[in-house]
Amino acid sequence: MPKESKYKIIENSIIKDIKEQKFKSGDRIPTEVELCEKFNTSRMTVNKAIVSLVSKGYIKRVSGRGSFVTGQIIEKPLKRIPRSFSEDMRSIGLEPGAILLEYRILRASELPQNIFQKLNVQSNDFVHFFSRLRTGNGMNVAISYDYVPCSTLPVIEATRLEGSFFEYVKECGLNLGSTDLVITATLPTSEQKEKLKIENEALLKVSHTTRLDDGRILEYIDTFYVGSMYAYRAV
Repeated sequence: MPKESKYKIIENSIIKDIKEQKFKSGDRIPTEVELCEKFNTSRMTVNKAIVSLVSKGYIKRVSGRGSFVTGQIIEKPLKRIPRSFSEDMRSIGLEPGAILLEYRILRASELPQNIFQKLNVQSNDFVHFFSRLRTGNGMNVAISYDYVPCSTLPVIEATRLEGSFFEYVKECGLNLGSTDLVITATLPTSEQKEKLKIENEALLKVSHTTRLDDGRILEYIDTFYVGSMYAYRAV
């Protein structure tokens, strides 16, 4: 029986740890240097094992941060009652996070025409705009750009935008109604590559309008998910 190659020994050891939940979805595996020391082998051999694990979907490389267990695809159900990003993360055992990148109040007249029409606002109306980096167990998952009419939500506590926006909305006494969405595939911009720490990986762009139960528009949002980590499921 031929002797198993060293890179396969490393690969199978990591797969075993993932299946036994020693490394869970979102966990960072040991660095290449640490694996070299553990298995007493070269960086080239370790890199070959890592490349194989990436190609099989077990792990994902994040530039400047290391390699992380992908474990399972995040499934978001397609239904009229919206489910938040935080709920998506918790559904697969990841801790959701949000990092506020930008917050401004704009005149509706400053908005792109398609967003202006979606919000059903007047030119002189004010609109909250904020962009956020969304994470699961500290791993970058998506970047979102959100527009909220001030007529619906006059004040937003900026500190609360580093948590679940839907939970904050509910705490403000507003009840979510329905949502409609459009899903497209796109390549990342230079800014998105930098923020998400990816190269030319395809993004899943999800654009949707969320209404409250009284019919008022709560938000229009464009969210760009790392394509290898997200899937939508019709229900």
